Amino acid sequence: MSNVLPSPTASSSLILKLSCKDRPGIVAAVANLFSLQGFNIRESSQFEDVHTSCFFMRTVFESVEGPKDIAAVKSAFKAVAERYAMAWSLHDRAVKPKVLIAVSQWGHCLDHLLNNQKQGSLPVEITGVLSNHQTMQPLCEWYGVPFHYLPVTKETKAEQELQILELFKATGSELLVLARYMQILSDNMCAQLSGKAINIHHSFLPGFKGAKPYHQAYERGVKLIGATAHFVTADLDEGPIIEQAVERVSHAQTPDKLVEIGRDIEAVVLGRAVRWHAEQRVLLNGHKTVVFNG
Repeated sequence: MSNVLPSPTASSSLILKLSCKDRPGIVAAVANLFSLQGFNIRESSQFEDVHTSCFFMRTVFESVEGPKDIAAVKSAFKAVAERYAMAWSLHDRAVKPKVLIAVSQWGHCLDHLLNNQKQGSLPVEITGVLSNHQTMQPLCEWYGVPFHYLPVTKETKAEQELQILELFKATGSELLVLARYMQILSDNMCAQLSGKAINIHHSFLPGFKGAKPYHQAYERGVKLIGATAHFVTADLDEGPIIEQAVERVSHAQTPDKLVEIGRDIEAVVLGRAVRWHAEQRVLLNGHKTVVFNG
């Protein structure tokens, strides 16, 4: 038996994501290519947007011949990708994406993410937590996660955002999660993190916006409240939606009770969005997303 460990550039299980204009033969071409490379299909999902004739696909392949060189597999797949003008990516299923979390003074979403990562149900590597307040530092220390205090004022906003981007790059992070980070990112920041930042909005979008959405909901006597996880864009709270959830409420519940219910929903919804993103289940479709969460 060989004692040589597989190269870190090799993998036995890969996830392919792709999108392109729908044409006959796409699935067959993909399956045939990976079969010739020594892979079996373990999981596959497809979707066609009939309004745009755009095809989306996520497939998990497993090698029957031991670890394969990922660069070689990518090189072999390029011919198929070019034939169908695909937007595509290939990921090592065993590699957990690196995630940087931003938070302000409410820790329910942060605690949910940290706990799920520690328990193994959230397949990410949390590189650190940044905040414009020190409130969450003890929680991060308890979990053993690096905490970065980056205070911000109106006058220092550009400098502080540069610090965030530098931290994002220095930690090798691939995703910034805004876990109730109560600062509006600049257009420049949003552009640099396009497709790499997820926010949780304390409302079922479109809905009540502002500092006290649950109080507005109470005043309007709503019967459903919810939360929305979406990609961050320069259009505030208008980015492609990844996940949403709602909870039925009644006239008997106070604004404080709605806040309590809302926090639970926010934590769950953000956790799902981050997990699906980490598992390569989210594909952009213009201003929308395709989420293979089955």
